Amino acid sequence: MKRIGMLTSGGDCQSLNATMRGVVKGLNVLEGNVEIYGFIDGYKGLIYGNYKRLTSQDFSGILTTGGTILGTSRQPFKLMRTPDENGLDKVEAMKATYRYLDLDCLVILGGNGSQKTANLLREEGLNIVSLPKTIDNDLWGTDMTFGFQSAVDIATQTIDRIHTTAASHNRVFIVELMGHKVGWVTLHAGIAGGADIILIPEIPYDLRHVIEAIKRRNEHGKQFTILAVAEGAISKEDAQLSKKQYKAKLAKRKYSTVGYELASQIEKATGQEVRVTIPGHTQRGGSPVPFDRVISSRLGVAAAELIAKEDYGKLLIMKGYDVTTLPLEKTAGKLKYVSPDDQIVLQAKHLGISFGD
Repeated sequence: MKRIGMLTSGGDCQSLNATMRGVVKGLNVLEGNVEIYGFIDGYKGLIYGNYKRLTSQDFSGILTTGGTILGTSRQPFKLMRTPDENGLDKVEAMKATYRYLDLDCLVILGGNGSQKTANLLREEGLNIVSLPKTIDNDLWGTDMTFGFQSAVDIATQTIDRIHTTAASHNRVFIVELMGHKVGWVTLHAGIAGGADIILIPEIPYDLRHVIEAIKRRNEHGKQFTILAVAEGAISKEDAQLSKKQYKAKLAKRKYSTVGYELASQIEKATGQEVRVTIPGHTQRGGSPVPFDRVISSRLGVAAAELIAKEDYGKLLIMKGYDVTTLPLEKTAGKLKYVSPDDQIVLQAKHLGISFGD
């Protein structure tokens, strides 16, 4: 009988439960009797031995439930080799918990930082199977991560609702969406929601071009403009600064977010009223959309297939609509950015969407 550990790490998203359900259902079919140990609050549970034995009943009825039944936490990869406040070696503690439970494999559901720790544990000799979770869709090597489509759906609904009030009041609306380093959510939601301007971290914007795009709409009788802005959007001027200089500038910034800073600049330049909407963590919440339920179920079953074959050290990925794998060492620590030359960006521009560049 195989003994399997499972944890969810980093930010939550809508399809974590659906994916874990897929793993367990797949194992029940392929392996029959298995023992499942869930670690509470991600790597923290593995470090401090906080876990519970789970049965198939625990995974029943959670296909449509958002969040994670195991809880999650952020454990920065850069601190994994740093002892905790009591001097505990975190890496050795995780290995000790794994061995105490005599696990055959540890299944890890997480984003970029979580995958780096997963690869670290693989290097330390543990059997790891990893699954690509993040609303940002920024894991290198996979075309799609579970949670992304659900987040895009919520972000798009926000833009849809803003459209009616923006048109009624002849205002400029800024919808600030999640995406610190990568703009996939903002790009997809902006196109789906009919945004007029999309600003993302990978394409630094020139404020003059943003203002020009708004004025052009006014000249064509369109008295409202909607901007979909990633929280990590950056101006061309700021993009020239070093990381240290930019961090110092942000510390002195008058406004709490890029959305509010842009609102002030646009009002000053155009005289139009500007409103800012930030859906924030609602983008992570609620029930997963059907697309995410399908790929989560498939990725979960694919993880069970790897475990049945004892084929470890892999990240499950989506290539097109097929599930396949990549060695963890080839993917961990790499981000998948939007390229200004990506077909989707060029096509968005041909729709008349401005990227401020």
